[in-house]
Amino acid sequence: VQLQASGGGLVQPGGSLRLSCSASGGISVIAIMGWFRQAPGKQRELVAIITYGSTTNYADSVKGRFTISRDNAKNTVYLQMNSLKPEDTAVYYCDAVHNGRTYWGQGTLVTVSS
Repeated sequence: VQLQASGGGLVQPGGSLRLSCSASGGISVIAIMGWFRQAPGKQRELVAIITYGSTTNYADSVKGRFTISRDNAKNTVYLQMNSLKPEDTAVYYCDAVHNGRTYWGQGTLVTVSS
């Protein structure tokens, strides 16, 4: 499984960004897809995950601001990020759980700064 993430960039506080991550490799069902992030000097942390049936789970720090969704036909997961804060600055990684294995994308940088 290969994951390709896109959509990062520089945004001002209060702004929005939408991340996308597409999975390829001839797969039909990915049980769980999600987003993690790693800020400089910090450990990687969960942002949000979504199951194939669209059950979601969010980190407390992003609840009410971020929305995760997926398109199963395209094996793509999205992260809509609104009301961004400087503390959201990090490299965002998508992941996919398929047949008991976890796969990671290459990461996309999100910088929230004025």
